[in-house]
Amino acid sequence: MVVLPYTAAFLLLSFLLTVKIANSQSFLGINYGQLADNLPTPSSNAKLLQSISIQKVRLYGSDPAIIKALANTGIGIVIGTANGDIPGLASDPHFAKSWINTNVLPFYPASNIILITVGNEVMTSNDQNLMNKLLPAMQNVQNALNDASLGGKIKVSTVHSMGVLKQSEPPSSGSFDPSYGDLMKGLLEFNSANGSPFAFNPYPYFAYRSDTRPETLAFCLFQPNAGRMDGNTKIKYMNMFDAQVDAVYSALNSMGFKNVEIVVAETGWPFKGDDNDVGPSIENAKAYNGNLIAHLRSMVGTPLMPGKSVDTYLFALYDEDLKPGPGSERSPGLFKTDLTMVYDVGLSTSNQTQSPAASPQPSPTATNTTTSTTTTSTTTSTTTSNNNSSTSTSTSTGTGTSTSTGTGTNTVTINISSSSDINKVYLIKIFNLGLLYGFTRLSLICLFFYYLQT
Repeated sequence: MVVLPYTAAFLLLSFLLTVKIANSQSFLGINYGQLADNLPTPSSNAKLLQSISIQKVRLYGSDPAIIKALANTGIGIVIGTANGDIPGLASDPHFAKSWINTNVLPFYPASNIILITVGNEVMTSNDQNLMNKLLPAMQNVQNALNDASLGGKIKVSTVHSMGVLKQSEPPSSGSFDPSYGDLMKGLLEFNSANGSPFAFNPYPYFAYRSDTRPETLAFCLFQPNAGRMDGNTKIKYMNMFDAQVDAVYSALNSMGFKNVEIVVAETGWPFKGDDNDVGPSIENAKAYNGNLIAHLRSMVGTPLMPGKSVDTYLFALYDEDLKPGPGSERSPGLFKTDLTMVYDVGLSTSNQTQSPAASPQPSPTATNTTTSTTTTSTTTSTTTSNNNSSTSTSTSTGTGTSTSTGTGTNTVTINISSSSDINKVYLIKIFNLGLLYGFTRLSLICLFFYYLQT
């Protein structure tokens, strides 16, 4: 009977690990853009991040003050090189080594740097020079990490827009634009060889902006809708986010890289915009972000990648008042710069149950509203690249893209009911409480019999 105390201790430890795993939300990250003149201090940012259920933060650069402030917090940090640094990184291995010596070595491992993104949306920038030099730049950064014995600890990748897809509808037919040819294949080979993720920026907001029907809004906001059937797989998709992620998965699979991890580097919804901006509102932003978080917490996954949630970085921590472009580009923040919430999406660690999201709020039809009776459409939109304040233009086809959506009769909106995901969150919590009760009783029984025998 002497083994019973150890059994009780093991059971208690097992329970604590189970709760830790269940409550861990390592798939939730957030973007921290710095194109603003009113941002809180780095130490205030660190305290805010520690107070919410965010496990990772993505920087578009490598601000040493922010990286240092996040030391010993355990928060995973993604840092990035500017698009303008790519030519130098590609042509000069010493520059890559100097970049690592300056931006990584002084802070790691106290600051938990997990990923370096080389450039942002380079492949859809229409800058052939940058596109050609992207892979050599990534290779030199990887080599510099290897030389510092960090190659297996910090990953290297780049971030793509949905415009790299030629086809995204239906999701099972997702494929990369063949014009990228060997360039994309080389990037994917790099990801596969180094265990680094394919990172991309899906924005259902842009899909709604080009197709403002009410059912499209519901589809994009994870709210009740008719769903859409993928004719190839006979899977009915219930939200745009899953459709976009699965389209990327299918594209990777079609090129033989289905085992490359997928990371959502940006996704979000603006809460305000210009008078002619279609879609921004507090209600819509709260619905999208809140229901997305509930969907990720449910661990349902996507139809083609069930049972897990992809790492997803919300856009964004704060507004960026100096960012160029329409007003919606400057208003994605979940928090105000006084550290209070713009709207509550359930990120507080003291209350992680998602309140029911608001009903969709269709915006008035504006000058950029488009309607089509064709089955697919190709739209070009311009989005601002955050890491170097430049703009990149991406062209995409079909309803699964982030920057454009076909508005034909086969583009029925798809989404997931927020209440379904919320119920799953509650069930997980109830399951955890049941585990606690069971482990506690079993431990007490073991201890009782041990002391009865002594």
